[in-house]
Amino acid sequence: MQLLLIRHALPELVTTSDGHADPALTEEGHAQSARLPAALAPYRIARIASSPQRRALETASPLAGALNLPVVEHLGLAEYDYGLGVYIPFHEAEARVPEAFARIRAGQFPDFVDPEAFRTRVFEAIGAVVDDSDHEDTVAVFAHGGVINVYLQELLGLDRPLVFPIEYVSLTRVLVSRTGERRVASVNETGHIRDMLRR
Repeated sequence: MQLLLIRHALPELVTTSDGHADPALTEEGHAQSARLPAALAPYRIARIASSPQRRALETASPLAGALNLPVVEHLGLAEYDYGLGVYIPFHEAEARVPEAFARIRAGQFPDFVDPEAFRTRVFEAIGAVVDDSDHEDTVAVFAHGGVINVYLQELLGLDRPLVFPIEYVSLTRVLVSRTGERRVASVNETGHIRDMLRR
């Protein structure tokens, strides 16, 4: 089977004092996600899975509508910031939270993250997606930069969890054999949004 790991599109900056921040997509983010049905048309997508966070669900929506497929939510696909009262898009993080930005740029989680707990829930969630699929299936999985990175860290044997600068609505492909062996086929494909990348 094939997993298409897709990072969410560009979300809004959100700060809240009464619960966790769950930002919607910006206008630019909606334009990015609208590219996905055409970009993914060559794939015979059988199922769609997603993080329960709004930015991932809204990114999945155009593809789900085009294919008339439901979106199955998996809490384990949520980002490591799930439950925090603030969400800062990465391109604003250097100015707003320079210490966290520096750690992420160095390939490390921010201080508040429990790496093993995060890694465990990500692998359990992706394992559940695989277990619920047939061998011939291609599954679109809408998630987050940290989720995709920590999965790649394990598959590629990397020493740091946040090695790749996963772009908004980029595509990372993982092949899963009948024996359960997983192989990374591509990382961070961005051809479908090459004119929308932030420089």
